[in-house]
Amino acid sequence: MLAPAPPEGHSHNPLVRYFKLLGPGLVTGAADDDPSGITTYSVAGATLGLATLWTALATFPLMAAVQLICARIGLVSGRGLAGALRGHYPRSFLYAACVLLLFANVFNIGADLAGMADATALLTGIPPLVSVPAFGLAILGVTVYTSYARFARYLKWLTAVLLAYIIAAFLAHPRWAEAFWATVAPVVRWDAYFVTTLVGILGTTISPYLFFWQASQEVEEERAMGRRTLAERRGATEHELRDARLDVTTGMCFSNLVMYFIILATASTLYRSGHRYIETSRQAAEALRPLAGDLAYLLFSLGVVGTGLLAIPVLAGSASYAVAELFGWQSGLELTPRRARRFYLVLSASILAGVLLPVVGTNPIRLLFLAAVVNGVLAPPLLVLVMLVGNNRAIMGEHTNGFWLNVLGWAAVGLMTSAAVAFFALSPT
Repeated sequence: MLAPAPPEGHSHNPLVRYFKLLGPGLVTGAADDDPSGITTYSVAGATLGLATLWTALATFPLMAAVQLICARIGLVSGRGLAGALRGHYPRSFLYAACVLLLFANVFNIGADLAGMADATALLTGIPPLVSVPAFGLAILGVTVYTSYARFARYLKWLTAVLLAYIIAAFLAHPRWAEAFWATVAPVVRWDAYFVTTLVGILGTTISPYLFFWQASQEVEEERAMGRRTLAERRGATEHELRDARLDVTTGMCFSNLVMYFIILATASTLYRSGHRYIETSRQAAEALRPLAGDLAYLLFSLGVVGTGLLAIPVLAGSASYAVAELFGWQSGLELTPRRARRFYLVLSASILAGVLLPVVGTNPIRLLFLAAVVNGVLAPPLLVLVMLVGNNRAIMGEHTNGFWLNVLGWAAVGLMTSAAVAFFALSPT
């Protein structure tokens, strides 16, 4: 008797099967390392050396728990985060949250485009007035007019650009013993600059736009499998939840690994050589060139452009999902612009508004600062809502948060709340 044929696309190679399983979690984790994040981590490494390396290890379980809760909300409820919240929590708060999310994401898009333009000018000499609109329109065209399946593959493969920062760190010849002790033996200095840097790292790492994107992409994946109606999507098997856990854990681990090596690369070169006052990723790349060689400089610069191409659709998409789900509009990247006009209108407006900010001469560092402030204010209350939804039996049924998800999730709430309080306490009046 003949053995049954394997399913189409099946591979006996476990690595191939593993990579095929990865999706929303991997993309979300990689999008967390956008040009804004790269700038934050570069500044941390250049100004404080190895002192913040431990944050990559400490934040990993917290962000993994938060993103897994969001993934489970999407899988079990069959809705995005705003859609799940809409029927059970006050609309007034959701209106305010969506407005703040939209503004924060526009600031982030503008800052990311400015960072991409800086890197492009460094490599090619093309001025930002040309490259910013070109990047914005190209990203908008690809996001709106490609199929969801192709778009998801594009984002998934684009995550590989982050490997450039791991290679750049090795080219920097770090002192591995010192790096190991800085990782496992945290040092916290209670001065204004150190605490402000910590707040920046936390705000860049655990960002509200990732909550909305993660849940909505789980819904998109189910739609791509033919589950068009809410009834078909509602509920999740243990196998689906296990796959989501592996996907999210991989994505967050990859995100923090890249964060770790960016801090390590800049600490091992810029901080060690005395180049400690940088404000942009371009300055970091320029300073790396004589210290770590042309390859490290090239990889660092190309990484900024690549991560922007990955992160900007996520930023614009997360705001569009939130607004569309709040008002009950048709939404989804698998839909044509004709079927989801208002969803794509919000997405297009977010990107075009982001294009205008650097074009009219707004300081990209000011954009990063404003985005960090809004994200810092928005994250704690949104995290509380994420935890409430994750424990709401009316939404999650038997799949409410387990013990460890609650421990880590509420720890993230406490940490982000403390960071917001510390930020305002240290801000000049």
